[in-house]
Amino acid sequence: MKLDVIKLDGGKAGSVELSDEVFDLDPRADILHRVVRWQRNKAQQGTHKVKTRSEVSYSKKKIYRQKGTGGARHGSRNAPIFRKGGVYKGPTPRSHAHDLPKKVRKLGLMHALSAKAKEGALVVIDTAESDGKTGALAKQVANLGWKRALIIDGASVNEGFAKAAANIDGLDVLPSMGANVYDILRRDTLVLTKAGVEALEARLK
Repeated sequence: MKLDVIKLDGGKAGSVELSDEVFDLDPRADILHRVVRWQRNKAQQGTHKVKTRSEVSYSKKKIYRQKGTGGARHGSRNAPIFRKGGVYKGPTPRSHAHDLPKKVRKLGLMHALSAKAKEGALVVIDTAESDGKTGALAKQVANLGWKRALIIDGASVNEGFAKAAANIDGLDVLPSMGANVYDILRRDTLVLTKAGVEALEARLK
């Protein structure tokens, strides 16, 4: 598929041929869901913790005698049935990550790129370079109509551009190796540089 290339100032900069096997697939929601779920679970901290009956601060002395009270028999006040007692089988620190085959991860990225292309939310720019001035870049972004955009560059991001984009709300910048399904889907517009297109096609073919 062919797409027009623009400059950051809105001018035209020719066109680029996008690989059909990367950018022209029929997006599958089940694959995208699997990859996003894998990403989010892997990113989850898993630091949740409750105190068990061996960790709460109470005396371990038997509350009252075993027989003759007319009430149920009890040991210490740490038991889960008492208020402020330990929690039974509560959450403990653990990893929420699970495995996902590399083929599915690769396919997920291709389907995410294809989904943006199908929506007409894929833009290709010549280069992503700036002198580091946030105001100038913010004006260019506003003129292009990008409100929530992800910009993916080649192997590395231009230092001045990254600095200028850091303070613009709704604008993310990633190198091609940082491209991922979750970040692509959560932004309204996907912007690729020419170098970014080449790097992604080389990575996914």
